[in-house]
Amino acid sequence: MSKKITIAIDGHSSTGKSTAAKQLAVKLHYVYVDTGAMYRAVSFFALSENLIESGQLDREKLVERLPEIKISFVYNKETDRADVYLNGKNIEKEIRTLEVSSIVSKVAEISEVRAKLVEQQQAMGTEKGIVMDGRDIGSVVFPDAELKVFMTAAPEVRAERRYVELVERGDDVTLDEVLKNVIERDHIDSNREDSPLIQLPEAKLLDTSNMTREEQFELLVSWAEAAIENS
Repeated sequence: MSKKITIAIDGHSSTGKSTAAKQLAVKLHYVYVDTGAMYRAVSFFALSENLIESGQLDREKLVERLPEIKISFVYNKETDRADVYLNGKNIEKEIRTLEVSSIVSKVAEISEVRAKLVEQQQAMGTEKGIVMDGRDIGSVVFPDAELKVFMTAAPEVRAERRYVELVERGDDVTLDEVLKNVIERDHIDSNREDSPLIQLPEAKLLDTSNMTREEQFELLVSWAEAAIENS
């Protein structure tokens, strides 16, 4: 049996990270963890508990209430994926809204939130055989990962993809709103003081602007197989 490795996939929002990471995990029979969903779950908690007023997040109150937040992933037989649960409740659909997207980068800026979730993420990967995607997986969560990938695409391309997803879900949004959100998230993710989104020198660059999902997947599989071979 091949030696198991850790695969860290970082990158901008709406680049197809989660889709590609899920497919790769299935192919390799690895565990998949969507860390972005964990930050979205904390953001949903903040919204649900009225910790945001007039667009302003009450950071102190959120930090105080972090011990109340329990995030887990439960396999869904119907969709063949793991849904996100917050304190025992399935919130997979609720965390994918533009409302949550509009604050998730602000929530992820908070050092105490990052520390809590990074600790959980590292615990999930102690036995390797894991594919994890997010913003700081290769730089902070698994700096020794055998394969690091950085995914990106032009903001306009990512906004169009996200817009189509939201409209198909029935959300009432405009392309301009989505593009504004994408650009804002890029800025916050790349400029925050704690664990900013960066492309590491050792990370393989995957620009999905002009690639199909099939092409992205084939390239990822080839990189993964090579990394396993060389581990």
